[in-house]
Amino acid sequence: MTSTTRTRARRGDGALLREEILRAAEDLLAEHGSEDALTIRAVAARAGISTPSVYLHFADKEALLEAVCLRVWDELGRLFRENAGGDPFRALGRCGRAYARFALEHPVQYRVLLMRSTPERPTQAAAECFRHMVAVVERCVESGILRGDPERLALTLWSAVHGCVALVLAKPDFPWPDVDELVNQAVIVAGFGSAMLSRVPPEGVPASAELAEDLDALAERLRSRRPYRRGQASP
Repeated sequence: MTSTTRTRARRGDGALLREEILRAAEDLLAEHGSEDALTIRAVAARAGISTPSVYLHFADKEALLEAVCLRVWDELGRLFRENAGGDPFRALGRCGRAYARFALEHPVQYRVLLMRSTPERPTQAAAECFRHMVAVVERCVESGILRGDPERLALTLWSAVHGCVALVLAKPDFPWPDVDELVNQAVIVAGFGSAMLSRVPPEGVPASAELAEDLDALAERLRSRRPYRRGQASP
């Protein structure tokens, strides 16, 4: 009978073996679409090594799961960099939409890193998301479209976009409308809401009828100022 045991790695080949383990774990995630398939035994079998060899590189399943999910996180940074140029407020909207697309295209990784409570694990993924968001918001503050502390503003915007995609991921069977349009609306609401809130504190908002009148007047001023194409003025 042919043995499936992998030849013992040479001294100094630890990094190579770790990469093989992570590739095997990625393949299992892609095939099954769930972190449940990612057991130490299954990963070892896929990589053609012994189970103890996996434990030399990862303390447990959670450590392996986090490591393999973090491998896609560089793509999120690239998306932010690609969309962060030009007008700051429009860049903010593009980055918000790119963030949502990333989450929906990598549902397993996103759920594992940002939708589970694992207080014993480092929050590298969350920290990187927040750093990207703050960088875009800082440009909006510098330009004057947003006012206030960039970190507090970024937390508000991040919460809004995360809430949208997390709900879609958590309830895939719900009869959602067009998801792209749903994301677009959430980004617009968060962007314009933050711009307004940074100027008018909640206690300064007038009653409904007066507020509606003020908003109608503002909308008319914006429409008459320049003939914007659909989506051009949106955050």
